[in-house]
Amino acid sequence: DEDGELQPVFGPAEQQSEERAVRTARTLADKHAGVIAWSREANPAIGEYGEPTVLFQAGDVPDME
Repeated sequence: DEDGELQPVFGPAEQQSEERAVRTARTLADKHAGVIAWSREANPAIGEYGEPTVLFQAGDVPDME
């Protein structure tokens, strides 16, 4: 942005496998300041989400909450 802060280009994109998530992130890494591929255990029916596990990271990305 105008202040030099990183801004997301788009939100998370669900992938069918961890391998595909990493492959997609590697492709995007050449086009963006930073990318991250991550996974986590989740049970959305009851609103439970585990801690994220980073599968691949390149460049500058914000801390995950």
